[in-house]
Amino acid sequence: TKMVETEKHLVFPLVYKLIELALLLPVSTASVERAFLAMKIIKSKLCSTINDDWFNHLMICYTEREIFKSLDDEVITRRFQAMKARKGILPRVSF
Repeated sequence: TKMVETEKHLVFPLVYKLIELALLLPVSTASVERAFLAMKIIKSKLCSTINDDWFNHLMICYTEREIFKSLDDEVITRRFQAMKARKGILPRVSF
């Protein structure tokens, strides 16, 4: 902030970029560690018997689980029941 206040970031753009990267490094390292932890949890639970496509979908669901917790299961069920082309038939549930 001091560099921006004194406008030194314009004079020394590479130094400013280096400082930005140094401040971002702990955040990006933590997110990568969380991703690898999620991968380890998913892989160990499923005994490494899943293909890459399914694994990628599970990783997204696991890492974004807070978003998925906010979704209503009934809306998702109705959407899949309304789909015409699908491999299996979901039972109709009325609440």
